Amino acid sequence: MSIVTIQRPNGLVYLVSDDFRAAGGVAHAFSTRKGGVSRGIYASLNLGANRGDAPAAVLENYHIFCSDVGLSEKQLVFSRQVHQDNIRVVTGEDAGKGLFRPIDYEADGLITNVPGLPLVIFTADCIPILLYDPVQRAIGAVHAGWRGTALGIVKKAVEKMGKVYGCQPGNILAAIGPGICQDCFETDADVPAALKAALGETVTPYIQPRGPKFHVDLKGINALWLRQAGVLHISAAQDCTHCQPALYWSHRRVQNNRGSQASCIQLLS
Repeated sequence: MSIVTIQRPNGLVYLVSDDFRAAGGVAHAFSTRKGGVSRGIYASLNLGANRGDAPAAVLENYHIFCSDVGLSEKQLVFSRQVHQDNIRVVTGEDAGKGLFRPIDYEADGLITNVPGLPLVIFTADCIPILLYDPVQRAIGAVHAGWRGTALGIVKKAVEKMGKVYGCQPGNILAAIGPGICQDCFETDADVPAALKAALGETVTPYIQPRGPKFHVDLKGINALWLRQAGVLHISAAQDCTHCQPALYWSHRRVQNNRGSQASCIQLLS
């Protein structure tokens, strides 16, 4: 179970899950900042449509990315992310929301069982998680910052896939994409306090006190939530968005002077 990096001759670089590829039936990818046409602070594959980049460049970036990955470009479904735990059940009526139509909802998680609808979430240090049940043919995409992690958003997404689509957690494949690593995610005491309030002592191994500060393993904690939800097949990218500025945007490193990575998944017909 692993996340692997794909490098194309045109300069496009993205990551995929070996588990998803072995199961078949989905197109998916975790983007990097490589392979697009954007310039300046957005160079080059900025997929954030509201970052201040030239709209024509963002559209071309999506065309390049979607064509290579096999995503239905005109059907992309975004969300207005607010660092909460809302899970949106996406239907055909949501097709195109974000890039071609206004978004009329807030959600940090998207799920669907409709083929041809790519679910898209955005990160630049937060943790992206893609979910796929090849048995019930349902998918999910989750944005988990530390607040969403403390709220257990990925566990709630698994539970909602069960409630809405009949998914069994043991059949769900989970892929955790590039995000900030524990060494780079230094926090004050409020973050560990929120995580311990949610998870108790089970979260202690993922929190390291270092002087007056704490270093938190958000990838590890989201994997913990997945295991608590009953998910057995979990893979995680080792890449850190803060450690690798040539490959990823990091909000913690440059604040708002950046583009965004996108993590996408789509059921194939």
